Amino acid sequence: MAKPTRKALHAIVIPLPYQGHINPAINFAIKLASKSITVTFIHTQYIHHTLAKTLHHHNTEVDFFSEARKSGLDIRYSTISDGFPVDFDRGLHFEEFWESFLRDFPGRVDEFVGNMIRVDPYSKFFLVVDTFFSWSAAVAKNNGLVNVSFWTQTALALSILYHLDLLSQNGHFPTKDNVKEEIRYLPGIEAITTKDLMANLKESETATQAQIISIKAFEELKKSDFILLNTVEELQFQALSALNQKQPSYAIGPVNFIPDSTPLTITKSLWAESDCEKWLESKRPGSVLYVSFGSLAQISKQEIQEIAYGLLLSEVNFIWIIRADIVSFDGTHALPDGFEDDAKDKGWLVPWCDQIKVLSNPAVGVFLSHCGWNSVVESIWCGVPMICHPFIFDQPTNRKLIVEDFKFGFDLSDGISVHREEVAEKIKNVMSEAVRLRLRQEVDKAKIILHNAVEVNGSSDRNLEQFIQDLENKICS
Repeated sequence: MAKPTRKALHAIVIPLPYQGHINPAINFAIKLASKSITVTFIHTQYIHHTLAKTLHHHNTEVDFFSEARKSGLDIRYSTISDGFPVDFDRGLHFEEFWESFLRDFPGRVDEFVGNMIRVDPYSKFFLVVDTFFSWSAAVAKNNGLVNVSFWTQTALALSILYHLDLLSQNGHFPTKDNVKEEIRYLPGIEAITTKDLMANLKESETATQAQIISIKAFEELKKSDFILLNTVEELQFQALSALNQKQPSYAIGPVNFIPDSTPLTITKSLWAESDCEKWLESKRPGSVLYVSFGSLAQISKQEIQEIAYGLLLSEVNFIWIIRADIVSFDGTHALPDGFEDDAKDKGWLVPWCDQIKVLSNPAVGVFLSHCGWNSVVESIWCGVPMICHPFIFDQPTNRKLIVEDFKFGFDLSDGISVHREEVAEKIKNVMSEAVRLRLRQEVDKAKIILHNAVEVNGSSDRNLEQFIQDLENKICS
């Protein structure tokens, strides 16, 4: 049999092992495969085990892309060890884990990629690796591959980190804790304050793995061949234009949606396991506050309790997502004693749910959020205004976009600490019909942009097609 002469594109996709990075990478892999590109998606063995357990699979060989494959998409799935046993607490030992992970994991990836190429020398392999992995350029160079950096956050956050040298020259990196100064010299960003820079750029984070990772990753980013961003061109045009003058950058988001308005997902929701869907259906339009802070590990017990009491004082209906595995701090329960009984007539506490399904329900009027970018995008997609309470990483920067640029949200607190009376007052104000409808008009403007972007020949669809064309030209040159 004659050997094929034309190699087929084959993406090797490796996400950062955190849910906010995994979900966009999964959905992007599905989108790539829908463009007739073969994809090999790589999880760490720990993440595979954790997701399998979450989805109640006893079979550790479960393939998370089996449903996508039934649709004819060529997606392969594999795992690589992160160097630690499954029962090692990576959150509790964050510094130790990341120091070892960044040192040893690249070698495992390099070996894996090399073996793939040897087994299949007739494919046009290329790497798609989360931007925060600082080793992708070296692995790509070792194996003669095109290196694609996948940024799961906003163009604003990328622009800030891309220009850490300018921030440093002007005395704004590391950022002084609790000091607010205006910045007007970053390309593509009209104005921003030090308060709105990423939390891991602060002086108090100096020498932490979070800051070390960011510095190293953005030094290495400049060696990538292409940058893909999970955002929309029309929403952040200036920042994207400035980035494109440095490196080829493509806004291809939101990657978790396709033109028929269906969210792409491979995870099973716990939504069906509760009665809160029926409860939502019984509420009048706009009367329910949806509360979710992603990982509660970054919230102090005091903050949780003040927010809990504030919810009760506000007297609004609410659904609060509180993951059962992280509601305890220092061995004590984070919620106030008796809170669940006090809240039973007004709210639901659930460990997890289908967030899109909740936000799409007409009863949900406002989303109280930590401002993770995935949550922001989903809130915009469903046309739901937000109350912002950011904590870490890019969340303060996303807050700036929501409150100051897009103008469809408010801050939960006006100060550093959170007080129940302020929480209750803010919730009642934003949930009032006049304020909520005004914010809804603003978020609907962004919603239309997002929906149009992912349509066939929309800006994100065109950018993805352009990326694939440029990628092919690069590989064949």
